[in-house]
Amino acid sequence: MASPGEDWQDELRARGYRITPQRQLVLDAVRVLEHATPEDVYAHVRQRSPGVNLSTVYRTLELLEEIGMASHTHLGHGAPTYHSHDKPEHVHLVCRSCKTVQEVAPDLVGSLVDTLKDRKGFETDVGHLTVFGICEECTS
Repeated sequence: MASPGEDWQDELRARGYRITPQRQLVLDAVRVLEHATPEDVYAHVRQRSPGVNLSTVYRTLELLEEIGMASHTHLGHGAPTYHSHDKPEHVHLVCRSCKTVQEVAPDLVGSLVDTLKDRKGFETDVGHLTVFGICEECTS
C-alpha cells in the first residue's frame, strides 16, 4: 500500500502537475499543524524555506483540496483552517471560551444528521461541520 505522500504525488502526476519542494512543504505543514490557517501554514513553511511566498501557499492549499488531500473548515471568524485527509472524517467542537478545537467522530452527531435528512431532506457535509460552545474544562 502506498503512503499518503506517494498517493499525493501519484495524483498530482496523473493530473499533469509537477511535484515541487514547495508543494511538499505545504502538505507537510498541513499534516503537522492539523488545523491551520493559510498564514499558519505560510509561517511553518517559511521556517524551512524562506523563499516561499504566501501566494504559493494559497495556490497549493487550493490544489490539495481539489485533489482530496486536504480540506478547509471554518472554526470561527476570519480565515478558514485546513487539515489533511490522512485522518478519518470528523466534526469540530470549538470552545468559545478557551478556543480549543476537539475532533469527534461523526456518529456523535448522527441523530442530528438523521433528523435533518428526515425532516428537511438536508444532506449534511459532516466534514465541514463545526459546533461552537463551551468545553467541559471551561464549564467546570
